[in-house]
Amino acid sequence: MKSKLCILTALAALTALTSLSLFGADAKAGQVAYEKSCKGCHGATGAGNPAIAKMLSATIPELGSAAVQSQSDADLAKVITEGKGKMKPIKTLLGPPADVVAYIRTFKK
Repeated sequence: MKSKLCILTALAALTALTSLSLFGADAKAGQVAYEKSCKGCHGATGAGNPAIAKMLSATIPELGSAAVQSQSDADLAKVITEGKGKMKPIKTLLGPPADVVAYIRTFKK
């Protein structure tokens, strides 16, 4: 019984560390988080907000583009949690980054 508990504890810890659900990512939950934390800069369709890009003097990549979609889920989750370039890390994300990544995958062209 003790070994089963250790295995379950290890699986729970691994899941928490990697921000992945044991049952897969939830794009619907990711949409809610995206709309709260990402939509302001990336826009409703992931095409980017030109006003924000201009204000930051930055290029906001289109999330449906081949360049973004070709990145691994882990790489996209890292950008969300750690930031990249002028994008700050998202610290108040509702749910695991894997859910937002699943939602971003729906933008694929």
